[in-house]
Amino acid sequence: MRILLVYPEFPTTFWSFKHALKFVSKQASLPPLGLLTVAAMLPPAWEKRLVDMNVATLNDRDLAWADLVFISAMVVQRRSAEEVVARCNRAGVRVVAGGPLFTEEAEKFPTVDHLVLNEAEVTLPPFLRDLAAGRAQRVYSASEFADVRQTPVPLWGLADLRRYASACLQYSRGCPFNCDFCNITSLFGHRPRTKSAAQIIAELDRLYVLGWRGPVFFVDDNLIGNKRHLKEEVLPALLEWGAREKGFTFQTEVSINLADDDELTALMVAAGFDMVFVGIETPDEESLAECSKAQNRGRDLVACVRRLQQAGLQVTAGFIVGFDSDTPSIFQRQIDFIQRSGIVSAMVGILQAPRGTRLYERLAGEGRIRDDVSGDNTDGSTNIVPRMDPDVLAAGYRRIVQTIYAPQTYYERVKTFLREYRAAPHHSPISREELRAFFRSIYVLGIKGVERVQYWKLFFWTLLRRPRLFPLAIRFSIYGFHFRQVFDSAST
Repeated sequence: MRILLVYPEFPTTFWSFKHALKFVSKQASLPPLGLLTVAAMLPPAWEKRLVDMNVATLNDRDLAWADLVFISAMVVQRRSAEEVVARCNRAGVRVVAGGPLFTEEAEKFPTVDHLVLNEAEVTLPPFLRDLAAGRAQRVYSASEFADVRQTPVPLWGLADLRRYASACLQYSRGCPFNCDFCNITSLFGHRPRTKSAAQIIAELDRLYVLGWRGPVFFVDDNLIGNKRHLKEEVLPALLEWGAREKGFTFQTEVSINLADDDELTALMVAAGFDMVFVGIETPDEESLAECSKAQNRGRDLVACVRRLQQAGLQVTAGFIVGFDSDTPSIFQRQIDFIQRSGIVSAMVGILQAPRGTRLYERLAGEGRIRDDVSGDNTDGSTNIVPRMDPDVLAAGYRRIVQTIYAPQTYYERVKTFLREYRAAPHHSPISREELRAFFRSIYVLGIKGVERVQYWKLFFWTLLRRPRLFPLAIRFSIYGFHFRQVFDSAST
């Protein structure tokens, strides 16, 4: 059996880093972890090929080679996924589809031959048994959650890792919180399920053997959902493994209550973590209450961010406008918060209601759902009818992103971060990619760019005040270029 694993193309978005990746000659941020994990669950005797359309072209000869095409996608990849399915239909090759897009919107893909939904550890084995017996059904779904301690090491060898800016792995699924706009708990539950420390080390060892050196993103919904296991087993194992000495650093997603646990924060930094994404959402207490963001309420959020920065963690964050309780004052308040916090990469979006969320159910009952979400948190769209005047909301949103990513305010925020940040004491050699990005930044940003004045001010300020952080200052300068391209194109 010949299996072609296809990962559809991402549009250019905030998190695609498409414009920044050109500086380091990479084609995509992350390899398709889900498909590579599914590949490891397939019979070893089957031939397998991967086409990640973010780094390679899907050719007709690829489809002609395949007996089955396995496709997985997120909602933001919807358009490309539709095109791939149509091409497979025309080529007469059967399609097996899974992942978040197909799990949430199965009815939109009537020409997919087999839908293997929810978590593959549960639904893939019965499909494979039925396929071998010649009686494969169209839909396989499950209400139970998988035991991730049975999840195999992804088949990293199918991917050309040289094309990616970061590798990735998953330690846990699920989140203990219940934010009403988030579909994580409907997909993966409230009780975080964790892999063993041995599994994580085995995955890192495999990446290391394949020659990977660089960042690894833990794609967990909330890495600190099970603090005890993380503290007692996983982080000690990572400390012993020695990430930074091997040329690795780690990034992940956490909730803001990490700032309450200095011991856990210090362990994470010592183990190799240098960046966390946090859902801040809003500085407004009433809006936090509205969306059941209990973990963010009643705290000084700027102080929490600074505590993490001073411990050695870069903080990126998500923000939302368009809650029912929001007034037009929220736009300036968001700008002020983002600038004071020194959160360089601030993902700001208008409230959306994905299927499966409590927000979707509530607004559907009120007749306020218009369509499905786009999957792009920063395209300025929403699938709900907001309480605020839609024109006021859209204009206020544009004002936020155009302000915080204008060169002057953006570079001021970078300096605010660099003043607070205390990087872990470690010296790593500058890679060829980083050196290439540095020289390209001089030309693209320092000579041609509209931000050239701010670029050179930050350049020399960092060399004089925080020389150890100079590579990070250049990286953030490049990120700013990407963010401006994304928001400039979205506003035209």
